[in-house]
Amino acid sequence: LVTATVAAQESPMWRGGWGRRFPPRMPTSDSFDGRYNFCRLMYQSAYREEGGQGWSTDYPDADINFSIRLGELTKTPVKLDRRGDPEFLVLPVMNPLLFRCPWAIVEDAGTAQFDDEEVEQLRSYLLKGGFLWVDDFWGSQAWESWVSEISQVLPPSQYPLVDIPHDHPIFRTLFNVERIPQIPSIQYWRRLGGGTSERGRDSAEVHFRGIADERGRLMVVMTHNTDIA
Repeated sequence: LVTATVAAQESPMWRGGWGRRFPPRMPTSDSFDGRYNFCRLMYQSAYREEGGQGWSTDYPDADINFSIRLGELTKTPVKLDRRGDPEFLVLPVMNPLLFRCPWAIVEDAGTAQFDDEEVEQLRSYLLKGGFLWVDDFWGSQAWESWVSEISQVLPPSQYPLVDIPHDHPIFRTLFNVERIPQIPSIQYWRRLGGGTSERGRDSAEVHFRGIADERGRLMVVMTHNTDIA
């Protein structure tokens, strides 16, 4: 695990961005005790999106904030470290401990690129009960790139990608969600004086889409043209 951590820090996946501030927190077998861990998927980027940092976009701020709010708003016990802070985790696709995460987030997903081994690993993870939340990717190029990658993992002929209708139980599971808001980065919002569409006309409409297994269980949920995390 030490070797994996060093390799991740030296990998092109981790150069620049948050790497100079907070290195990726890799899990150990002791990281999981039944309490909630925020799990973030680490992937290789095929290209760079304006305003994005690949897998590390919004790291670790989103991870910390989500964990705190989850603990405040629900009865979910959140795993804390020795200092009392949320124990969020970064999981490279091929790390076998990914299977200890009930769900993982994929940020800036339009830049993600999976090799053959990673495709097989993600397919196994999802079909065995795993869940991916895909967020903070904007415009048609990012969408088409992500669809190309996830279609290798879950072939659309067997696992179609669909718009999630508003009568789906996901909108009523904990809160009554009436709409999916368009949330930009704070930098964009300030620069545009309240604007929310980070790619202009190309990202004007928010999409809430998903992929389910044969029993209807959602395996992947995609919030496109918004940055909810």
